[in-house]
Amino acid sequence: MNSNVKTSTGITTLRITVTAVFMAMTIALSSFGIPVPGGHLYLCDVIISLAAILLGPLEAFVVGGIGSFLGDMLFYPLPMFVSLAVHGLQAVVISLISHHTFKEHPQVASGIGVAIGAVIMVIGYTLGKTFVYSTWETAVVKLPYEIAQGAVGAILGMVLCWNCGIRKIFLKMTAQ
Repeated sequence: MNSNVKTSTGITTLRITVTAVFMAMTIALSSFGIPVPGGHLYLCDVIISLAAILLGPLEAFVVGGIGSFLGDMLFYPLPMFVSLAVHGLQAVVISLISHHTFKEHPQVASGIGVAIGAVIMVIGYTLGKTFVYSTWETAVVKLPYEIAQGAVGAILGMVLCWNCGIRKIFLKMTAQ
């Protein structure tokens, strides 16, 4: 069977599969953090940034929003709805900017997209944690970790996409 058979919405079976793999990776990476002094650093933003650069906005939302939601639901359910909204919006914005701006300079567009996506994540989680934990102080204490997570996710997502050649492989796989 041809892996590029289109569904009624124009999305190929291969793209659905790639989306599912990225979503599984997001779930896995949002389920544990790297211990750092005073908190944890989660690497799910690396996959969210990478997937959003490669995929369309709907697919990016599935990876970022639903993937993070499911990871939190399984392992740390308190902020799962914050993750759905924040990582979903982050992924959609990265995808839209990456695919619809600076078409002659896709690396610049991706860089702008992941930078704005990181800002969305930091602000969204800070506001979300204020709501979830009912204190501004708790959210502010976590702010350095959110900034580090956003920066690491944006940088590593770009490195994987452009320097490690994942975009080139993805485009070759999905060429029609």
